This record gives sequence, structure tokens and C-alpha cells, in this order.
Amino acid sequence: MKTTIQLEEIAMLGLGIYLFGLLSYPWWLFLALFLVPDIGMLGYILNNKTGAFIYNLFHHKGVAVLMYLIGIYMSRDTFQLAGIILFAHASFDRLLGYGLKYEKGFKFTHLGEIGKKN
Repeated sequence: MKTTIQLEEIAMLGLGIYLFGLLSYPWWLFLALFLVPDIGMLGYILNNKTGAFIYNLFHHKGVAVLMYLIGIYMSRDTFQLAGIILFAHASFDRLLGYGLKYEKGFKFTHLGEIGKKN
């Protein structure tokens, strides 16, 4: 099952890259912005509950798709770009085993505990 999930995430990452290519931004911008969603980890400075909420907000594919669709509806490339970056980044994280966080702590995700052999 792990391989199936990883293949699915590779496909979604590929979709994000493809959609970025449809925009008129230079490719270096994709690379420059790719890790920006990880700023959501800063919520853990306050506590686990806030950290999980902010991290999950910055890594939720539903939020990413919504931003992208708002960008299409409003004809705003910047919203489309933000949605694509969030979507591609979240897919990449999940490919590596980093899932949405539980309030219990950073290493506890919906994909299992980070660092623990599954």
C-alpha cells in the first residue's frame, strides 16, 4: 500500500508541476517557493495544538485546490500560483512520509509516526 500511495503522490506532484508550467512565471520561482509552506512549522513555537493547526492549514490539499480555483475564477495568477505551490509541496511531503499533523506532536501524522518503521 505504501508504494501505491507514493505513486499517487508522484502523480499529484507531476500535476502541480504541469499546472505551474501553464502559468507565465519563470521556473526558478517554482523552486524558490517550493519550501515556503514549511513556514507553517513555526506554529510549533507556541504549542503542539497551534502548530498542528497552522502546519495542516499550509499543507492541506483542499486549501490548495480552493486557492487555485479562486485564482481561476478571479483570473488571478498569484492565487493560482499559491494553490499550485501548496498542492505540489503537500504531495512531495506525503511522498516522503510527512502527513498532516495530530495535536499530539510534530512527529505524529495521519501517515504514521515520523521516524518509526512502518
